[in-house]
Amino acid sequence: MKTVGTACCPADAAQKVKNECSYVSQYNGGDGAVRDILNHLETASQIALGVIPARYGSTRLPGKPLVEIAGKPMIQHVYERASRANLLDDLIVATDDERIVEAVEAVGGTAMMTEADHPTGTDRVAEVAANVGADFTINIQGDEPLINPDLIDAIVTALRENSPKVATPISPIEDESLLNDENTVKVVTDADGRALYFSRSKIPSGGETGTTYKHIGLYGFETELLLKYINMESELESVEDLEQLRLLENGYEIQTVETDYNSKEVNVESDIMRVEKEIEQIHTHGTQ
Repeated sequence: MKTVGTACCPADAAQKVKNECSYVSQYNGGDGAVRDILNHLETASQIALGVIPARYGSTRLPGKPLVEIAGKPMIQHVYERASRANLLDDLIVATDDERIVEAVEAVGGTAMMTEADHPTGTDRVAEVAANVGADFTINIQGDEPLINPDLIDAIVTALRENSPKVATPISPIEDESLLNDENTVKVVTDADGRALYFSRSKIPSGGETGTTYKHIGLYGFETELLLKYINMESELESVEDLEQLRLLENGYEIQTVETDYNSKEVNVESDIMRVEKEIEQIHTHGTQ
């Protein structure tokens, strides 16, 4: 079993055998274990690349990736937390500035210089994805210093287990003031969790806290689709100022993943203190 490299067994195998296996099926022998193991091997061989876009210029917060938060540049926080995801095979920061490259490499990370004039972070991610050639590419926002690595894993899993070639997280809105906040992107889904529409307006119109969902800016793509996506056109995207509508308008499905993670982006100076308090709380109580 050690010689073959990847050992698998059914659920009813002897415990001594299970201890030597990297994958134990949820099914017993003769009840679907072989098919389950083959499915596992097929998906496990698909390479998942994490890319963190980090542009130096920012209108509201110049040099944002290098802004110091709790004694570290923000990009270091994002990189360190994303690197704790178990299902990423590689993690690269995509940037337009040598200073960001230096900050990432100083902590043992990998960064890649990209074109300076990309219109969006997604285009910057796509440049790296085209060079690396992984099966899946996860776009991890560079202004999320508290990103939950388990959520990244959940997105990779959603891509491997569902037919839509794009996956993204959503969470229930608990703060009533966010229902009509245009900076909070709302989403409605079908019964299988596939997105029907995203909007800055409240959708559905009668939505309430706890049952209305907001979108969290983390995307997983099958890389082949990502490279097509950057060349697509969309009127809905222009009207709503939401990139993800480009996919829906062009006929592609988006699988959503529900989470209780509360996104905490850093966009302006006042966000830094808010995130630092959260980091202090994490260190004190040992929570995510």
